[in-house]
Amino acid sequence: MAEAHQAVGFQFTVRPDGVDVKLSQEVIKNIYLSGVTAWKKRAIQFKNGVLAGVYPASPSSWLIVVIAMMSTLYIRIDPSLGMIDAIKENLPQRLDTRAVLSAILFATGLWLFLIFLLRYTLKALLSYHGWIFESHGRMSTSTKVWLTLVKMFSGRRPLLYSFQASLPRLPVPSVDDTIHRYLESVRPLLDNEKFNQMEILANDFRDSKAARLQRYLVLKSWWATNYVSDWWEEYIYLRSRGPIMVNSNFYVMDLLYITPTHRQAARAGNVVHAMLQYRRKLERGEHAPLRALGTVPMCSTQMERIFNTTRIPGIETDIVQHLTDRKHLVVYHKGRFFQVWLYTGGRHLLPSELEMQFQRILNDTSEPQPGELKLAALTAGNRVPWARARIQYFTQGVNKASLDAIESAAFFLTLDDEPQGYDSAKSNSLDSYAKSLLHGKCYDRWFDKSFTLISYPNGKMGVNAEHSWADAPIVGHMWEYVLATDCFHLGYTEEGHCKGDVNKGLPFPNRLQWQLPEEASYLSAKQIADDVDFHGYLFNEFGKGLIKKCRTSPDAFIQLALQLAQFRDQRVFCLTYESSMTRMFRDGRTETVRSCTSEAVAFVRAMEDPGATNAQRLALFRKAADKHQNMYRLAMTGSGIDRHLFCLYIVSKYLGVDSPFLKQVLSEPWKLSTSQTPQQQLNLVDINKFPKYVGAGGGFGPVADDGYGVSYIIIGENLITFHISSKFSSPDTDSYRFGQHIQSAMLDIQELFKPINDKKTFCFSYLHRMGVLFLQLPRTNKPNTGSKVGILAPLYLHTWKTELSNSHNLQSYL
Repeated sequence: MAEAHQAVGFQFTVRPDGVDVKLSQEVIKNIYLSGVTAWKKRAIQFKNGVLAGVYPASPSSWLIVVIAMMSTLYIRIDPSLGMIDAIKENLPQRLDTRAVLSAILFATGLWLFLIFLLRYTLKALLSYHGWIFESHGRMSTSTKVWLTLVKMFSGRRPLLYSFQASLPRLPVPSVDDTIHRYLESVRPLLDNEKFNQMEILANDFRDSKAARLQRYLVLKSWWATNYVSDWWEEYIYLRSRGPIMVNSNFYVMDLLYITPTHRQAARAGNVVHAMLQYRRKLERGEHAPLRALGTVPMCSTQMERIFNTTRIPGIETDIVQHLTDRKHLVVYHKGRFFQVWLYTGGRHLLPSELEMQFQRILNDTSEPQPGELKLAALTAGNRVPWARARIQYFTQGVNKASLDAIESAAFFLTLDDEPQGYDSAKSNSLDSYAKSLLHGKCYDRWFDKSFTLISYPNGKMGVNAEHSWADAPIVGHMWEYVLATDCFHLGYTEEGHCKGDVNKGLPFPNRLQWQLPEEASYLSAKQIADDVDFHGYLFNEFGKGLIKKCRTSPDAFIQLALQLAQFRDQRVFCLTYESSMTRMFRDGRTETVRSCTSEAVAFVRAMEDPGATNAQRLALFRKAADKHQNMYRLAMTGSGIDRHLFCLYIVSKYLGVDSPFLKQVLSEPWKLSTSQTPQQQLNLVDINKFPKYVGAGGGFGPVADDGYGVSYIIIGENLITFHISSKFSSPDTDSYRFGQHIQSAMLDIQELFKPINDKKTFCFSYLHRMGVLFLQLPRTNKPNTGSKVGILAPLYLHTWKTELSNSHNLQSYL
C-alpha cells in the first residue's frame, strides 16, 4: 500500500523523558523537491500568463515606453499634452519623486492603451475572411496585404493562449440567409408537395417569430464569448440521457504499420510519459497555437480540458468536472482498479519507472472484488441509472474514495488482455480493432473520463474519448505529439524495454477498494455494443496527390464519392452531415456542412445515367465540388445553417414560443454522418521520409439507427482510410457493403479525369462496379449472412441485367 510505504518515513517512540522522532532523509528530500517543483511550476505559469496577457506586446516593451517618457522630462518635451502634470498634481505632495512617478504612470497607461489598440486591430483583421473564398493557389493583392498586416500585428513567439483575446466573436447570421440556405439544402430531398409545405413553415416562421428570437440571440452574442458553444455542450451532450458509449464517444487508433515495441508495459510507459510531457507544456501554455496558412490563429480553449477532466452523471443533466494538478492515473486490468502515482521527488516518473509499475499490475494475480469486474459498465449505459447508482452507492466510505480517485485522475488507462491492431493478413483486423476502441467489453473503459488510453498485449495503443468537452482535432493534436515523442524521442532498448534505470524503491500501485452489489447496466450496454456493425477500409488505389492533380478539393472529392456510394447503397438521397470547425472564432467548436446538395444530386444521377457522357459528368462534378467547397467555407466563417437554427430553437424554448418550423428542422435524421480526421497538425514527423509512421485515424458510431457513420483520414499522398459504422439491427444497412460502394465510387470518379474514349470508360467502369459488388457481397460480416445475401445477390444480378438491357446502344460500347 502506498500509504503504508510513506508512513515508514515518519516514526516516533514515546519515552519517559519525551518523544523520540525519527524522520527519513529520503522522505524529507522528496517533500523538499516536490515543494520546489510546485513553486517552479507556479512561477512558470505566472510568467507565461503575463506574456499571454500582454500579447502581442511584451513586458520589455513596457520598459521601452517608460524610458521614452522619462527621457522627455530631461529635454522638456511633453508628449502627454499635459496629462503627466495632471497626474503629478493628484499625487501626494510629500513625495519627492512625483515627476518620475507621474511619468511612469502615464507611460504604463499609454502602454496598456497600445496593447488594447493592437489587439483590436488584430481582431478587426482576423474578422476578414475573404481569403478563404479565393481559389487555391490564387491570392489577390488585397489578401496579400491583409496577410502581411496580420503577420505584422501577430507578434513573435506566441504562446498557446496568446491570441485568445484577439479572436473575433462568432457572428450571428441573418434569419433570411439561414432560411434561404436551409430551403436550398432540403430541396433535393423533398418532392414538390413536401417542399412547398416546408417553404410555408419557413416563411411563416420568418415573418412571425424569427425577429424576436433573433434579437435575444444577437444580445447573447454581444454578452457571451460565443453564442453557440455553451448551449451546444449543454443541450447536445450533457442533457442527453442516453448512453454515451458508441452514441457519443469516439476513438483514435495507433500507428497503422509500425509497433515500436511488443511489450505492453513498455509501450504504455513511454506513451504515458509522453502524455505527461504534453500536459506540462499545456499547463504552461508552451504549445505553439495552431494557425491556418501559418498565420491565422485558431482558438485553443478546448485544449484546457484534455487532462484531469470527467463527465459527472446527473438525473437531469451531467456536468463536466475539470480539476488542476492531478498527480495520479487509474489503471484497469482484468477487473481490478489500481491507482498509480505519476510523480516522485517532484518529477514525473521516467518511462522505465512507469513500465515497472504497469508490469507489476500485469503480474498481479488477485481476483476482482464483488461488483468490481463490470463496474465501469455504469458509465456505458443510460445516464439516469448511473446517476442514481452514484447517489446510492458512492456517497460515502471506500466507494466514494475509490470513485474520487478515478474521477480526479489525470486520465484512465486500460491494460487490455486481447491483442488488436491492423494486420494486412486478416481481412477484419481493422474492424475488430475499431470495435475494441469504441466500446471494448463495455466494462473495461471508463467512458466518462476525458479520454481512456487503451494498451494491448501486442504493444498497440488507442484512445477512447468522451465528446462533450472537446472535438476530435483536440485529441488528435495530443495524440500526434505523443506518438512522435514515443517513437522518435524516447525510444526503446534492443529488448523492447523503456530506456533508463529502474527505481525499484517505488511504492506498488494502490489497489482501489469497493463494496458493491452486482449491477445490470452491463446487459444494456452489451446490447448496444453487439449491434455495432463496423468496417475499416484502406483505400490505396490513389490519394490526395492524384486528387490535387485533378484540380479539385480532396474533401469535396470524397464527399461526392460518399453521395454516390450512398445512392447506390440505398437508391435514395438523404440528409448528410459533415463536420466543419469554427475555431477561427473565440470558443468556436463545429458547424454542419449539408453535403447532399442539388448539384451533388445532379452529379450522382448523371453517374447512374448510361446515356450521360463523361464530359457531362465531369462538368457536373466540378459544379458540385465548387458548391461543396463554398458551403464548407461558409460554415467555417460563421455562416452555417444548423447552429443558428439550433440556437433559435433554444431561445424559443426559453421564451415558450412554439415553432413548427424549428421543431421540424431539429427532428430531421442524419442518415449519413461524416467527418474528416485532421492529420499533421504539428508536423513533427516527415511522412514522406517516414511513410510507415502514419496513424490510421479514428471513428465514431452511427448517428441514425438506419444510417451510416463515416470517418475518413487523408494520409500522405497515396492513402485514405475509411471508418464505417452502422447497426446490425437495421435491415437496410451493411458497413462492408457500403465500403465496397465507396471504393467503386472513388474509382468511377477517378475515371472521369482520364483522357480516354468516353463510351469505353463508362462500360468498363459500369461492368467493373456491378461485377465487383456481386462477387464480393458474400464476404459481408453481418449476422445471418446467408439469408441476407440470398436476397441481395439476386437483386444485384437482376439490377445488373436490367440496366444493361436498357442501356442505349450498349453493343457499341463492347
